[in-house]
Amino acid sequence: MAEVKERLWNREYCKAMCGNFLLFFSFYLLTPLLPIYLDEQFNADKDVIGIVLSGYVIAALVVRPFSGFIVDTFDRKRVLTLCFFFFFICFTGYIGAGTLLMFAVVRTLHGLPFGATTVANSTVAIDVLPSARRNEGIGFYGLSNNVAMAVAPTAGIWIYGATDNFRLLFWISLAIAFAGLLCAKTIRMPERKAVKGKPHLSMDHFFLTRAWLMAFNIMFFGLCWGVMSNYVALYGKEKLGITDGTGLFFVLLSTGLVASRLYGAKSLREGRLSENAIQGAAISAVGYALFALSPGVWAYYMSALLIGLGNGRMFPAFLNMFISVARHDQRGTANSSILTSWDTGMGLGIIAGGVIMEYAGYSAAFWFTACSQILGTMMLVFLTRGFFLKRRLV
Repeated sequence: MAEVKERLWNREYCKAMCGNFLLFFSFYLLTPLLPIYLDEQFNADKDVIGIVLSGYVIAALVVRPFSGFIVDTFDRKRVLTLCFFFFFICFTGYIGAGTLLMFAVVRTLHGLPFGATTVANSTVAIDVLPSARRNEGIGFYGLSNNVAMAVAPTAGIWIYGATDNFRLLFWISLAIAFAGLLCAKTIRMPERKAVKGKPHLSMDHFFLTRAWLMAFNIMFFGLCWGVMSNYVALYGKEKLGITDGTGLFFVLLSTGLVASRLYGAKSLREGRLSENAIQGAAISAVGYALFALSPGVWAYYMSALLIGLGNGRMFPAFLNMFISVARHDQRGTANSSILTSWDTGMGLGIIAGGVIMEYAGYSAAFWFTACSQILGTMMLVFLTRGFFLKRRLV
């Protein structure tokens, strides 16, 4: 019986991973193509595109701190199911949006259930993991959304290239989100005991203050991902003449993510968190720098592999670091804090990337991205690592 309890790949954990994969897949199926859609459908400038696409990030930032508190306070399964339903239904708004303003409103509103659902689902996944396998399990769980963020754009670009039909993509995303909702609804949760002596209201209900420097650090990495994931397809189309080949970029990115997660599982299980984070951030820095140098099409694809290898090693380590400095009754807050920080960086990256590309060109935008990654890596080595080790609880 003890052996069953220590199984990493139990049924409920697999459902949580599947639901998370479908959540991110449905959302990121559209991500690299929305700049092209806004350009072709509404003739929007790049800086306007950046503002419109950043709306969901702003909404997610607003809701995520409260999501952590709600998930830690109320029934997590019900919170997850309700949030996932609203996430699913928002896809109908893209289908009906006939103006740029309507699209911007829908995109912004979609960020609310997206932000809340990601926090709820990841907290549920932690709850159904055996405690002895938690570090390893969190690493594999993060693989589900990272792979979705890499594979979904590939699928979206391929579908668009074959059909030239954005409306079909919106319907496909709607269907995939519904499948994710069904996965979440079938998860069976262990009974949670009420936490005695917990303060009724404190800052730690909304943001994990013990991890403030780690949160600031990961913003730099989120910024880089925001620029890369949202503008790489537009850059490939306009500057390199790559259309269908952009899908290969995300395939290589996904390959790197999967390979690094599999390779790093043992070290995460052994608790070498800061080491994994530093190694991953450094590898990503090389990838972003290679992309900014743009010596040729080969560098375009090689950078994708390196960025995937780096992020696949860095992000799960950071997530475990947040969990490790939080109390057991703060798991929801820890999840919401890292995702809030990541999304803050992504939002800044989407807006800054669009503005820099409009007024200074693609090269300046991608050098800005590379410098941000390098700065974040240096901060991790010289400041954040020691900060984490002093505050680590588990």
